[in-house]
Amino acid sequence: MAAAIAQEAAEAASAAPSAPPPGSRPVDMPELGAGLSGSREPQAIDMLRDVDLNVKIELGRSRMLVDDVLRLGEGSVVELDKLAGDPVDVFVNNRLVARGEVLVLNDNFCVRINDIVNREGEADEEEE
Repeated sequence: MAAAIAQEAAEAASAAPSAPPPGSRPVDMPELGAGLSGSREPQAIDMLRDVDLNVKIELGRSRMLVDDVLRLGEGSVVELDKLAGDPVDVFVNNRLVARGEVLVLNDNFCVRINDIVNREGEADEEEE
């Protein structure tokens, strides 16, 4: 009999709405899916479209002694650690993001992106 009374009390407690604490009031909350659709993403990225980024293309590197740097002058040649035709590194805000090849277009140097680099610094094959 005690078990039946305990079960009846538990059912009554779960069926009865609990009273809100004193001084509390309901809060209007947006629906869970509202504002999370893909339509807001373009607006968020649009805010960033005019942010300046530092883009740097690195042809190669060289280590030199101070004495050698002081001797540099017009016509001096600095040998780099990459061969002609090797991919160049593309940095955005000092972070390696891609590799590409140097081209000349209308007498200007440019870079064709060949590989996008993942977070670990490894090249992902570009999907075509």
